[in-house]
Amino acid sequence: MRKKSFFILLVIGNMLTIEAQEKKEAMTMNPFFQAYDTPFNVPPFDKIKNEHFKPAILEGISKHETEINAIAANVKPATFENTILAMENAGTLLSDVNTVFSNLNSANTNKEMQRIAKEIAPNLSAHRDNIYLNEKLFAKVKSLWDKKETIGLNLEQAKILDNAYKDFVRSGANLSSADKEKLRKINGTLSLTSLKYGQNILAETNKYELVIDDKKDLGGLPQGLIEAAAADAKAKGKEGKWIFTLSNSSVMPFLQYSSNRELRKQIWNAYQTRGNHDDAYDNKTNAVELANLRGQKARLLGYKSHSNYVLEESMAKTPENVNKLLNDLWKPALEIAKTEAADIQKLMVKEGVKGAVQPYDWRYYTEKIRKERFDLDEEELKPYFSLENVRKGVFQVTEKLYGIQFKELSNVPKYHEDVTVWEVSEKEGTHLGVLYMDFHPRDSKRGGAWMTSYRSQETVDGKRIAPVVSIVCNFTKPSANAPALLTFDEVTTFFHEFGHSLHGLLSNVTYKSLAGTSVPRDFVELPSQIMENWAAEPEVLRMYAKHYKTDEVIPEALINKLKKAGTFDQGFATTEYLAASLLDLEYHSQTTDITVDANTFEKAAMTKIGLIASIIPRYRSTYFSHIFSGGYSSGYYSYIWSGVLDTDAFEAFKTTTLFNPEKAKLFRENVLEKGGTEDPMVLYKRFRGAEPSIEPLLRKRGLDKKAEPLKKIKG
Repeated sequence: MRKKSFFILLVIGNMLTIEAQEKKEAMTMNPFFQAYDTPFNVPPFDKIKNEHFKPAILEGISKHETEINAIAANVKPATFENTILAMENAGTLLSDVNTVFSNLNSANTNKEMQRIAKEIAPNLSAHRDNIYLNEKLFAKVKSLWDKKETIGLNLEQAKILDNAYKDFVRSGANLSSADKEKLRKINGTLSLTSLKYGQNILAETNKYELVIDDKKDLGGLPQGLIEAAAADAKAKGKEGKWIFTLSNSSVMPFLQYSSNRELRKQIWNAYQTRGNHDDAYDNKTNAVELANLRGQKARLLGYKSHSNYVLEESMAKTPENVNKLLNDLWKPALEIAKTEAADIQKLMVKEGVKGAVQPYDWRYYTEKIRKERFDLDEEELKPYFSLENVRKGVFQVTEKLYGIQFKELSNVPKYHEDVTVWEVSEKEGTHLGVLYMDFHPRDSKRGGAWMTSYRSQETVDGKRIAPVVSIVCNFTKPSANAPALLTFDEVTTFFHEFGHSLHGLLSNVTYKSLAGTSVPRDFVELPSQIMENWAAEPEVLRMYAKHYKTDEVIPEALINKLKKAGTFDQGFATTEYLAASLLDLEYHSQTTDITVDANTFEKAAMTKIGLIASIIPRYRSTYFSHIFSGGYSSGYYSYIWSGVLDTDAFEAFKTTTLFNPEKAKLFRENVLEKGGTEDPMVLYKRFRGAEPSIEPLLRKRGLDKKAEPLKKIKG
């Protein structure tokens, strides 16, 4: 009996040894378990494979858990160093892996990655809960927070202590055991449902094709768009035809130029009913479930609604403050939109088109009116906005403002062949960071445009650890006969995302949790939106708007037309944006569960504010990824809130010189470098000298003559 037992133990021991050896070998082959042997320590994209993610994330969770438990179990009295700083520095492996995984899952995903995302979502949710519901750990944090005024902390140390304490409280640390379990279940369901919502949008966008096989149905479309559609068709095995998709760079110009009203209606209906077909990709139930779960979580934590919970940590502070701003702007914007709709109706009648203005008519007839009123054709502009020239212009503006320079890198691993990589440095050569830029749509990339980080800036032992930042867009692709030629809307999007990247790249703080864009949602858009202002300035246009064939600088006549048309169609643009912002708040300000479906809820919300039938919210409930899978719940308003800030901030340059070195230095030192180290309004006033005025925004959008007097926005 003893011999048999010994034999069994020996076999088990050998099996465990073999298993340990296999695990060790697997870890040796996994690039996440090694130091990054790459230039500037960027992720080794050339070595990372799908199978590396899950084991590295699970190991990262395990290591982080061990580190957190050690902090909580430390018998020594809590200090800033052994608790707050230890927490700040814990979880490096998990952070590194999950950052790469989540970024690639947005920018270059595949079915295997999407499967992994679903599998690990519960693990990540549970791990976060295990940290913030750890009673021993919270007790240590609270003991420090209770005496924060007397323990000699500097500004940044006090800020990360305050953030840590609030994170625990807002994550349920003060709840009873029973309520903590409820919270865990809610968080687990939220993570999976949000993931599913986003995957559904990508699937819906990718599956639709408007296939045209008769050349006469291409009437009105620009040659570049036709060539791009032919290239898409050829790539998909349908040579001789033309394919238009729901990617913005395809569907929006189609709606703007196609003279075939029936085809405009077809592609528009496909666009605005994404996630709304009662099939496997339907998002109606997901949208309502996400809103309800967030409301339940907020009420469990002692808040009236999810909006109250979210906005507590914003500049706006309360839903009432946000609603006041949105409703103050809504009235003048809607009045102007109604005037614009009447102009479109007149033109439709003149052309013999029966019926009221439909959403799929707006862009088409607006383009006609633009040509008639300002003699401005967007197609006339595009040759001056090649992607290469716009990039050079963005770099020039940044160099003139902040004295930084850019050098393209060819020896750095990238995650897709379309990506370019740049070293960013001070004028004298000091390294600031690395910038990835990924511009064109593909099936593996979600829609829209965004900035993200692969490594946040921090300071360790007095040395600045440089950030690795990325901007991802979905701009018009090059055609067989021309480089990528951008619309002016795409030009401003480039400037916008680049502003976000500067916020990350120029960060100069001690702690990574405060770096770059780690600021309230309604402040984070200031650095991006202020950059947009330079894009349309005549002085700047002359720097970068050059014809892609002749290198001719954009003519003064075109610059003047662009300037005169600056407030054109702003009623529509502002109204559709505000409608989406108000829809977001309506979903997330509920104090009880929503009991109707998403379509009914949305219709009631839009009827309440008086949205006209010819305009829909910029994002409808079933494809509003910003709020249901992108982190902007109760925060979509932040673009207009930051719009007040950015137009007021730009006045500092506009009223002096566009590249005022003193103002640029103040903006860099008090906004771009400071991250989340201080209250945003304190930082803003340190730059501007006063709180922002709303008048510059009203003037920029042409709303000043319709609006009630509005003077200040206070955070």
